[in-house]
Amino acid sequence: MSDALSFPPGQLLIGGAWRPSSSGKTFETVNPATEEVLLTVAEADAADVELAVQAARAAFEGPWSQLPARERGRLLFKLGEAMLERADAIGRLETLDNGKPIFESSKIDVPAAAHCFLYYAGWATKLCGETIPVGPDSFNYTLREPVGVAAAIVPWNFPLLLAAWKVAPALAVGCTVVLKPASLTPLTALKLGELALEVGFPPGVLNVIPGRGSVVGDALVRHPGVDKIAFTGATSTGKEILRGSADTLKRLTLELGGKSPNIVLEDADLDAAARGAASGIFYGKGEVCAAGSRLLVHESIHDALVEKVVERAQKMVPADPLHPKTRMGALVSQSQQKKVLSYVEGAQREGGRLLCGGEAVQVGGKGYFVTPAVVDQVRNDMTLAREEVFGPVLAAIRFKDPEEAVAIANDSPYGLAAAVWTRDIKKAHRVARRLQAGTVWINTYNLYDAAGPFGGYKQSGFGRELSGHALEAYTQVKHVWVDLSGA
Repeated sequence: MSDALSFPPGQLLIGGAWRPSSSGKTFETVNPATEEVLLTVAEADAADVELAVQAARAAFEGPWSQLPARERGRLLFKLGEAMLERADAIGRLETLDNGKPIFESSKIDVPAAAHCFLYYAGWATKLCGETIPVGPDSFNYTLREPVGVAAAIVPWNFPLLLAAWKVAPALAVGCTVVLKPASLTPLTALKLGELALEVGFPPGVLNVIPGRGSVVGDALVRHPGVDKIAFTGATSTGKEILRGSADTLKRLTLELGGKSPNIVLEDADLDAAARGAASGIFYGKGEVCAAGSRLLVHESIHDALVEKVVERAQKMVPADPLHPKTRMGALVSQSQQKKVLSYVEGAQREGGRLLCGGEAVQVGGKGYFVTPAVVDQVRNDMTLAREEVFGPVLAAIRFKDPEEAVAIANDSPYGLAAAVWTRDIKKAHRVARRLQAGTVWINTYNLYDAAGPFGGYKQSGFGRELSGHALEAYTQVKHVWVDLSGA
């Protein structure tokens, strides 16, 4: 790990300086593939939140507010370039901390995070106000201004990428940031803070404070000096954030859970759909908010398609995440492993038929691995179809016609993503319009770009990340009225 780790262990990044937590407390972050301790990390508390918010506020009102937009963009671009230059090392750090295959972290996640900064570097100089033609006796215009201090609370499934989704737009518009990574995966967030200092961001613009969500997250949510919360995580936690932020009326962006339907119509290309179904649920070990965890298949092709998916699942053998050919890594923790296995067991009790996988395995006698599972004969009222598993478990559900498929797809408290597979482009667009989801893929799955908005319907949250839409959550509009009447 030494090739990726150069920031000091056991330290928080506050106000441009590395420092121990106020309490002196630390915690250990563990490699889920080997169960070995990777590093001792400083554990922030409410006192550290206070220091980080003060540092962010001072930077916002001081050097960051004085920096021209083009200079903010230049720094964001330099940060993105630095990430690309170190993609292999950062990817290794992500894999060690999270358990995901090195191919995913170094070739997909880290480059995507870097491109997010490159994308928003361009936006820094594109935020414009407008003039309003009220009448000849006045001059009316608007200013789009940063909201202030933004807190980014990031989950453990895509630690660096989801940090980038929040930090990049916030910095582009002129906000400052307090970043709280998940306790299970804090290392690449700390690395991001190190790189921000290296490329020249002023002190306090980006602060990184690992710690428990119930302590650090709650303090950020309730702190009157935090103007904006960007959160990705469980729906239950999102509801707590919504309640906790009420007294200070913070801006909120909540990207929450999902139970996304992957619909395969009878005229679909079965080989392509099988590939998409497998990658839709097994990429990232299934620890993906938008995972296609419900496979809705037309009854006429059900058996043939499910058989192809099972064949692919059985080839995805859990292995050393650091091996470049591994495609199924370790789940992030032992507790997550137990949770996933309990859903597989529960599905069988409720009448589901386990076709493959769903077993705890070890690699080299260690690790929190689960074999990819496909459960057939699932009804949409079963627990496996209603609740987010966050693991490599696919629920296969039959339908008779597109109308029933849409009804089943929308019969969920969630609405994060969906997909439809068909050779009939008219049918694809008709179905896409009727699906209650923030993202709908047609004949593909799990593709993202910084230019495309991402967010959910219903209990999958509100607000959008990525694209120009994300900037709305970090800015506010000021209306200026100049009286031109009289002599």
